[in-house]
Amino acid sequence: MPRNPVLFLACAQLSCALLIAPPPPASAATAEVSELKTISWQPELYAGWPTVTRRSNGDLWLTWSGGRESHVCPFGQVHAMVSRDQGQTWSWPRVLLDSPIDDRDSGVVETAKGSLLVTTFTSLAYASHLEKARAFAEHTSTGWTTKTMPDEQLARWNAAHDRLNGAAREAELGQWLIRSTDGGTTWSARVPTIVNSPHGPIQLSDGRLLYAGKELWTEGHRIGVCESVDDGQTWRWLAEIPARTGDDAGKSYHELHAVEAADGTILAHVRNHNPVNAGETLQTESRDGGRTWGEPHSIGVWGLPSHLLRLRDGRLLMTYGHRRPPFGNQARLSADHGKSWGHAMLLSADGSGGDLGYPSTVELDDGSLLTVWYENRKAPESESSRAVLRQARWKLVP
Repeated sequence: MPRNPVLFLACAQLSCALLIAPPPPASAATAEVSELKTISWQPELYAGWPTVTRRSNGDLWLTWSGGRESHVCPFGQVHAMVSRDQGQTWSWPRVLLDSPIDDRDSGVVETAKGSLLVTTFTSLAYASHLEKARAFAEHTSTGWTTKTMPDEQLARWNAAHDRLNGAAREAELGQWLIRSTDGGTTWSARVPTIVNSPHGPIQLSDGRLLYAGKELWTEGHRIGVCESVDDGQTWRWLAEIPARTGDDAGKSYHELHAVEAADGTILAHVRNHNPVNAGETLQTESRDGGRTWGEPHSIGVWGLPSHLLRLRDGRLLMTYGHRRPPFGNQARLSADHGKSWGHAMLLSADGSGGDLGYPSTVELDDGSLLTVWYENRKAPESESSRAVLRQARWKLVP
């Protein structure tokens, strides 16, 4: 028995503290970017709103809205490609879903059972652009001094739009998910998910899937979370996220993403376009598994939308688009389960404008990080501009 039990206990506690050291504080870290490159195989097409995830076998899956002519058009499809070497190279794109109207955004996640879930939503936002172009073509005195689109493009849009009648097009609107239980070889029919958000659902430690998002095609446009207890085959409404006092959630909250912190708190980030904190990311928390949520509040971060990731050391990472100078993508860390966020770290700052972002991030085998986003690169005057997929390979430096 040691002569001084108190001293012995103190030494034992110090030894444990040294063996299980806490992660470095978020404010001390900086981002060291080692590689910045374009990964689109078809830069002549517009690629938008991607998500990357790391499977349990180490493969990376990347999905996005591809096959497009522009930010808004009738041709969007859900595309995917795979990397089996930590993002050094990517497979040729594959079309996973192509509905008769525009398939936009895409999230991807692997569940604990090994299933792949890919999310999207369908949209008729292009229809107003088409109506203007049709009006110009039909009337010489439209008030416009130039055509809104060339004749060849108008013919393509008309052909795509007229595949369905009006009622059938409206019936195609929805928030969707497709599932694969064989590693991406085959895919299910579309599953309705009630809400949508660009980066899709997350897996909780209790086995449930939680999807923080927005009802897009209902009158109320509720903001909230849905859950699945059968590996994504069916979804049910779980809880509404309250609006901050003075905010209009239905009109001005968009594009949520969630993460479960190491202490069990679930955080959701919200793209905010209310007058107060316009253009910022708001945050709301749940401490009962997503059943109730606090009022969204500012975290002092201008930029949107946010993707959340829990790192292996327990810290939380948010990556988000920065749509004002310096145009690009940024990241921040939290070492206290989302109670506070550190300084902005630049991942890219060479954008030519605000049509970029929606970054998502994975932690690689060696602890480094890979972030993927879309970006409309400035094209020569003789060419139409197209958005491409870009990626940054980087690491956190204490």
